[in-house]
Amino acid sequence: MDQKKNAVVDLKGIIKRFYVGMPNELQILNGIDITVHEGEFVAIVGESGSGKSTLMNIIGALDRPTEGTYFFNGEDISKLSDKKLSNIRNKQIGFVFQNFNLIPRTSALKNVELPMMYAGTGRKERLNRAKDLLETVGMADRYDHNPNELSGGQKQRVAIARAMANDPSLILADEPTGALDTKTGRIVMDIFHQLHQSGKTIILITHSPELAKETERIITISDGCIVSDTGGDKNAAD
Repeated sequence: MDQKKNAVVDLKGIIKRFYVGMPNELQILNGIDITVHEGEFVAIVGESGSGKSTLMNIIGALDRPTEGTYFFNGEDISKLSDKKLSNIRNKQIGFVFQNFNLIPRTSALKNVELPMMYAGTGRKERLNRAKDLLETVGMADRYDHNPNELSGGQKQRVAIARAMANDPSLILADEPTGALDTKTGRIVMDIFHQLHQSGKTIILITHSPELAKETERIITISDGCIVSDTGGDKNAAD
């Protein structure tokens, strides 16, 4: 990895406890150190209960660490206000979830426009960009369809387009093929590879070693600790 590239994600000594000060206090993350540079495609792998979801919430600025520092694009976000964190989530991190999280009774186009609306993008600009993004993920013929009129794979492609709406620094994908069959999951992974080839930084959270092998780097987490950090098979999707 070219070390001259900027660190998008830089976690140092991240500890996360729940129920702090109570008899049932629980420590989920035990001193996590991770640096992800611009343009990397990284998988974070772990079994259920390993702490990977808690780690994803911290990387995505959805939760704060109990201890440790988190620099995102060089800014210490562990100390930012909720409003500033919300701004980072909207403009700098694109989320793709296992169950899509699309707004029901709202067209694919409007779903993709939504993050841009929150970011204050003008109507014409966001409409054009939403159309371009849906075309990029092969959904140009589904602009006006609501989520209940789409298959699982189509919903996930809309979700990926939405994640790209504000041209984020990081795409954070949590089990993005978990609700899909193998063939549809392949289509979704191919889109991530295309985005990576265009220069996007992607962190894929998965329990699947097979999916992880398609990335450049595999970070394995177990019992709240990183147990390995190795290169994947970069040719897996070729």
